[in-house]
Amino acid sequence: MRLFDLEDKVVFAIDKALDTLLNTKDSTRPYPAENIPNLNLDKESLKKSRCLMRVNHSGEIAAQALYNGQMLFSRSEETKSHLEEAANEEKDHLAWCAKRIEELNGSESIFNPFWYLGSFSIGLIVGMNSDKFSLGFIAETEEQVGNHIKNHLERMPKDDSRSKAVLRKMEEDEEAHGSDAREMGGSKMPFLVSKLMSFGGEALRKISYII
Repeated sequence: MRLFDLEDKVVFAIDKALDTLLNTKDSTRPYPAENIPNLNLDKESLKKSRCLMRVNHSGEIAAQALYNGQMLFSRSEETKSHLEEAANEEKDHLAWCAKRIEELNGSESIFNPFWYLGSFSIGLIVGMNSDKFSLGFIAETEEQVGNHIKNHLERMPKDDSRSKAVLRKMEEDEEAHGSDAREMGGSKMPFLVSKLMSFGGEALRKISYII
């Protein structure tokens, strides 16, 4: 079996970054809103749905970057396999959010390359630690993302059933990813790390909601 050197890993990282940022509409699983009527939303509801789904799309860009960064330095094949599987499901989320934004005639955040670069850097740092720390970081991330999605489900306009269907399926997947990471031995994140993660997530949500 070939052992990949640093140059190989850099090439793979660039390829994954470009794929995430430029090819966001391919999914391996059915679109959760496929069979749900697309009701006409009033102007205010339409604007709100666009903004909320743009935030979720940016969050999935960041999630891809975190997983891709962590995978570069994961030590065990089991951890790497978990990261790859979770990243593939998160890529479905990215495609679903992109599709829903298109349906709403909305736009993606112009800061997506920044979200990717910042999150990828964090993923690299996390991946350089032990696999237990890396898995614990996943568990904490998914818990915070799950809480964020619950908040968006409450804020989403009541008539936007298609966006809600997408978010509910995403919430289900996030819970499974976090649970799996904990069961694999992920360590609990220090309070300061959890707070910094929360602050970073809040910055992404506020900025992506606007642009």
